[in-house]
Amino acid sequence: MSTEHDVYYNLAQRIDNDFGEIDNDTCVDLRKSDGEYIEMWNEVCSLSSKHPIIEQLTAGEGAISLSAEERGALVRYLILKHDMENIERKAIYFRGHKDNYHFLKKVGAI
Repeated sequence: MSTEHDVYYNLAQRIDNDFGEIDNDTCVDLRKSDGEYIEMWNEVCSLSSKHPIIEQLTAGEGAISLSAEERGALVRYLILKHDMENIERKAIYFRGHKDNYHFLKKVGAI
């Protein structure tokens, strides 16, 4: 019979199983609460909408030619995506610390 302690004890397996959801939740939370992230998200969406070639480049196949304007938009898009990913990684890192604290408290280690 599994106890509540056993469920918490197997934290590594729980995180492995739930990481996709944790990652998605982190991004959703950032889009609701982090002003800098929200601005970046809005600009990424605007660039993608204004320049459909970005979607073709990131999800499509085959050769594509870019105008100077499209190239500039793509560069800006990639910079924003990189900066957003850094914010996401930082949020996940700190969430790990918070979750670890609660885990240690739950199992009586602190």
